[in-house]
Amino acid sequence: MDWEQIILVYSRLFLGTAAAFLAILLWSKTRDGVWMLIVAGTITAYVEIVYLTMEFLDFSSIPLVAILLPALRMSFFTAAFLIMVVRQYRHQ
Repeated sequence: MDWEQIILVYSRLFLGTAAAFLAILLWSKTRDGVWMLIVAGTITAYVEIVYLTMEFLDFSSIPLVAILLPALRMSFFTAAFLIMVVRQYRHQ
């Protein structure tokens, strides 16, 4: 593994950890459905980062997980955005 890959892996892990930690803090403070879905998407993205790091380092190789994690993350974000769009049109 060269330096560019090491920097990429560590930066993704560090920033993903920070985002997941802040998302968990937000989750305990809000009960809004949209924010709950965004938090769930952020946590799913972090799980995906950890999984891809493990796969990159040859600790695991489950192809089904590699397919499901990005789809699950985007599903949370899509649902959150859809709820926000519906809310905006309902208030007009």
